[in-house]
Amino acid sequence: MPLPDRRELIADTAIDTVATAGLRGLTHRAVDAAAGLPAGSTSYYFRTRSALIGACYLRLAEVTVADVDRWEARYGSPDPDGAAEALAALLHHWLTVDRNRQLARFELSLEAARRPELRADLHTAGLAARARAAALLEGLGAARPASAADLLVAWTDGLLYDRLAGATAATRPAPEVSELTSVVRRMLSAALSA
Repeated sequence: MPLPDRRELIADTAIDTVATAGLRGLTHRAVDAAAGLPAGSTSYYFRTRSALIGACYLRLAEVTVADVDRWEARYGSPDPDGAAEALAALLHHWLTVDRNRQLARFELSLEAARRPELRADLHTAGLAARARAAALLEGLGAARPASAADLLVAWTDGLLYDRLAGATAATRPAPEVSELTSVVRRMLSAALSA
């Protein structure tokens, strides 16, 4: 596996930093140290903190779309049952193995709600996820794939947020894939009929 380029390494490290230390812990110096880079490396590529946060949004979108592509390829051509199984497995992965990435995504999204200068990068990142969901739903026969994608993305984000950061997240384990599959089947059915 090739080494990530410097920008990817910095963005990935910044995402990990946000997940573990919150946005208060996201500094150029902290990212340099965590990535094992010489001092000043992060600020060379991302001059401002806003630029660094923007890089996080775009990297999160890129990795999320790659996750969806990988899981879809694993589960074959989509039909509603196969899509439900694939999405349930992906959600389980995000709730367990990649939980820190999702936590960082939520924290970074809230920052854009407070800082208008960050909204454009978040918007671009969100469009990538919705476009990928719309393509999947169109392949499943959705009459209005863009509307169905908005619904599916909102539901997915709600489930992830509830299980990772919601009021009872600390007391509930991640749902099993079989439980997620059942819930995803109902959600896909609703999205396809919207």
